[in-house]
Amino acid sequence: MERLKSVITATGSFLPEEIVNNSAFLSHSFLQKDGEAVAGPNQRIIEKFQQITGIHERRYAKQKQTASDLAVLAAKDALESSDTDPESLDYIIVAHNFGNVRYGSNRTDIVPSIASRVKYGLQLKNPDCIGYDLIFGCPGWLQGLIQADYYIRSGDAKRCLVIGTETLSRVIDQHDRDSMIYADGAGAVLVEAAENGEAGIICHRAQTFASEHAPLLTMDKSYDPADQSRDMFIKMNGRALYEFALNNVPQLVKQTLDKAGVPISEVKKVLIHQANEKMDQAILERLFQLYDIPTLPEGIMPMTIGSLGNSSVATIPTLLDLILKKKVGEQSIVPGDKVVFASVGAGMNINALLYQF
Repeated sequence: MERLKSVITATGSFLPEEIVNNSAFLSHSFLQKDGEAVAGPNQRIIEKFQQITGIHERRYAKQKQTASDLAVLAAKDALESSDTDPESLDYIIVAHNFGNVRYGSNRTDIVPSIASRVKYGLQLKNPDCIGYDLIFGCPGWLQGLIQADYYIRSGDAKRCLVIGTETLSRVIDQHDRDSMIYADGAGAVLVEAAENGEAGIICHRAQTFASEHAPLLTMDKSYDPADQSRDMFIKMNGRALYEFALNNVPQLVKQTLDKAGVPISEVKKVLIHQANEKMDQAILERLFQLYDIPTLPEGIMPMTIGSLGNSSVATIPTLLDLILKKKVGEQSIVPGDKVVFASVGAGMNINALLYQF
């Protein structure tokens, strides 16, 4: 019998309905870490932000929605598009970083786990369907896909649902310019075991650089000195994170391709975590420079960050779903295409996966 392969058989996503344009931040009071005001008018601050990140709008969840609600909606989209019996699932792996954070609060609620809430939301009765959460920074969804591949190749599972969901709008400091980056959303994929055919996961790699770089993304108090609450907000060292990603992600992607024995010329798309347009562009350029290729192939890096923002673990599965459903301009993926997934985020964690459709 041939070695089992892990094949993506369906995708789904949920885009929150509330669209927040950059103009919504014109009235904000942006402060630096020391509490001093950021120099210049907000219009200029926002224009510079858009030039760097590419973001002109993002999506926020409705007030009554939580991360588990978004995850259920993305899961239903994937399951219904494949006409799959949910009771046949062996694993539900849900990647997130903050659990359910209710509107008006930034307190994390992960009891029960988000995966258990998803299983409850889908009303699945099969006790052999195991649901668990995965916290791995922004690369969490991709790491969940890697774990699903291990389950399938070991023979432990035949069908896994891997979800990335986040409501980052609930954990941002309104006085921090970086708050404009973050967004809400959810994406899901159904992964199944297959014995024949070329399609499926080819190989993957992951690394954690915690000893030196764990503090690049943390939780800390508001930049507003008047805020004496115990609330904690997501904070990042943007410049150091940029350099970290540029120095490590291209190397990891190359290691993944080398492990598979696949030349970069065979890669049709690179679906990278939608963190920052300028950074993602630089990462891909550095990757192709490792192969002595000075310019990027046209259309190789689809982007949705401009209109959807950075929804952490949800960006890659959402991007994949939208491409496969012909909702990202002229972008498409056809059978036989080799596609690289890659991500970087808190931990600091990075990962990459090579897949053939």
